Amino acid sequence: MKKMIALACLGFVFTASAPVFAAGEKMKGCSKEATGMKGDERKAFMKKCLSKEYVLKQDAMAGAPATPAASPTQQGKMKACNADAKAKGLKGDERKKFMSACLKG
Repeated sequence: MKKMIALACLGFVFTASAPVFAAGEKMKGCSKEATGMKGDERKAFMKKCLSKEYVLKQDAMAGAPATPAASPTQQGKMKACNADAKAKGLKGDERKKFMSACLKG
């Protein structure tokens, strides 16, 4: 019973904090887009940007496919290197050496 209450409280904390986190991320994005603006121009832009209807430029581009020139994430590298090691049938020390070299390069 105590565990269920604790889980319910924890779930509430995460649900209640999600909009605050999203607002903070939007504020960062708006500030980034407002770079170079000053005074009333910046104030007006920030007001418009922080409204619910405004979509950040980076959010609009998030739906676009990634360019091949983009550097892979660590997780992506790990998946690719792991798949290569598995395809080559490497095990033990050989696999460790291969994974180390693959993740560095």
